[in-house]
Amino acid sequence: MLLLYCNKNMYSMNNIQFATALHILTMLAITKDNLSSSYIAGSININPAMVRKSLSILSVYGLIDTKEGKGGGASLAKPADKILLSDIYGAVNDANVLGKLNSPNPECNTGKQINRHLLELFDQADHALITKLGTITLADFCQKFK
Repeated sequence: MLLLYCNKNMYSMNNIQFATALHILTMLAITKDNLSSSYIAGSININPAMVRKSLSILSVYGLIDTKEGKGGGASLAKPADKILLSDIYGAVNDANVLGKLNSPNPECNTGKQINRHLLELFDQADHALITKLGTITLADFCQKFK
């Protein structure tokens, strides 16, 4: 039982980027101000360097603008009602929602076929998640904070 508990916690760490990105974008949408990475990091309770990494990715995907120096910081690049949660997920996701494949024994009847079937399942799960996230805007999500 302990092994199962440890594995659940390990897997939940794989997708922290989405939660971090959504936290950042929610703060920016609600405050409508330029926010520094230090200020954002204080809210998320992580190192400002990790926030800057997330900001960099979100900037590349056109979700935020950043300005350096005094009075600088991050702000939304477009209105919150034009940002879909699927856009955010696509910017920060680097793995299937159900995880990664293993390296089974190709001599085993199950092992030589399992990854093909798992990939199909993983693709279906990813499609379902992205479809659902594509129905929710950042503005919709921010309504929860009123």
